[in-house]
Amino acid sequence: MIDFEEELKHFEPIKEVEEAEDAIHHTDLTDLTDILREMVEEDHKNK
Repeated sequence: MIDFEEELKHFEPIKEVEEAEDAIHHTDLTDLTDILREMVEEDHKNK
């Protein structure tokens, strides 16, 4: 049987993954929700 608690003690995150996570979290990403919100606001201004 695998002892998950014991295995987690040996876990070390990959440095590239940590760097990628930091880059993603510190980047202002526009998603579909942002685009739709801007479109709705623009539509309301034009009416």
